[in-house]
Amino acid sequence: MKFFKWPIKLPGIAVSLPLAVLAVSLVFFINEASYRNTVDSVRDMERAQSTRSALNELMQSVLDAETGQRGYLLTGNQVYLEPYYETLKTINQQLDHLRITFTPYQEPLSDFGVMSRHISRKLAEMDLSIKMRDAGQEEAWRFVLTTDVGKDQMDGIRTQSEKLDASSIRDMERGQAQVRHTLQLSRIGIAIMALGGLLAFYMYLLQTRALLNAGIREQESLKHERDQLDLQVRERTATLAELATHLQNVREDERGHLARELHDELGALLTAAKLDVARLKSRLGNTQPEALERIAHLVTILNSGIALKRRIVEDLRPSSLSHLGLVASLEILAREFEEQSGASLTTDLESVELGGSAQLTVYRLVQESLTNIGKYAQATQIVITLQNQGGYVMIEVNDNGIGFDTQSIAAGSHGISGMRHRVDAAGGKLTVTSALGQGTRISAVMPKG
Repeated sequence: MKFFKWPIKLPGIAVSLPLAVLAVSLVFFINEASYRNTVDSVRDMERAQSTRSALNELMQSVLDAETGQRGYLLTGNQVYLEPYYETLKTINQQLDHLRITFTPYQEPLSDFGVMSRHISRKLAEMDLSIKMRDAGQEEAWRFVLTTDVGKDQMDGIRTQSEKLDASSIRDMERGQAQVRHTLQLSRIGIAIMALGGLLAFYMYLLQTRALLNAGIREQESLKHERDQLDLQVRERTATLAELATHLQNVREDERGHLARELHDELGALLTAAKLDVARLKSRLGNTQPEALERIAHLVTILNSGIALKRRIVEDLRPSSLSHLGLVASLEILAREFEEQSGASLTTDLESVELGGSAQLTVYRLVQESLTNIGKYAQATQIVITLQNQGGYVMIEVNDNGIGFDTQSIAAGSHGISGMRHRVDAAGGKLTVTSALGQGTRISAVMPKG
């Protein structure tokens, strides 16, 4: 392959470009002519095929009409006349369609005229027989039925139909021959294009060899930069994941701290205030009814404040999780949601071996899932499942709500992203399965320990 080392000369470039343009132009004109001829040929073949089908349908309609007429003549049953008259309408429509089809063609139009006259006579003969049958002229219609008049007309119809069918076949054969001729021209054009392309490609190789090494070096440089960029992206992703986990842990610690402060400090203040109000009430006795009414109202407000404090503390850091365990906490969470939403909630919870942080992850997963169901799902039935699976724990939340398209989750929807990150940080995997009108299943698998 020593020719690759030849220097690139201007005459070679000057020859290759006009040669390529000439080859492309020639092939373009050949293919354009071939395309137009092929389209015309295919159109003619389609017309011929359509004409054959129309002729066959017309013959079938005439036979159907004759069948209905003979059935009525032999039985006198009016039922046979219904398809007979329907077929007459169809025959007229078919004749009109074929007349329009054959109008541009003189010879087929003449044959069609003869066929149309035979059909008209055949229809007139059938109509006459039916009228004679209706008029009670038994011998007359039987005579017409036994003569060869109807058969002669049908023979004439078949003869003209065969002529027209043969003409359509000839048209199709001419179209096929034209298509073969067009394909032959296309082969010639492709051969010319191939030869011109090979010659142009040979000259192109002379110019390309000089750029090949530079291209390889550029690709190597791009690959090195891409590898460096991928490495930086992975490092930044890992850093962001660690930061997100840290922020999540800090958030949970702050919520736990805030929950303890609310429970200890605010709880003590509200309890003390309630005790003071109770002592004040006991001292007043029944001497001041209006004051006692206000004190009762104040006690109600303090009780509401204590209940609100308890709900806030439980939302921040569920005390049942540390005192009663994961299963009891999920049962309490499920019952509270069932009371608030009115939906039917079923639980199937097994005792599992999980650490404190993993238990909190499972609790938050169920809590967030129920929150989303209450906001968006419109569900009437919910099932929460917690099971052991070897060295793993599987948690599922299923609902029969309206569902959603998992591929079109809004960028600002952080609920599922937050759940996924929690589960990933715990070494597990989260799966969200949903479709419009088919409910939602949120499933997570986490390692034990």
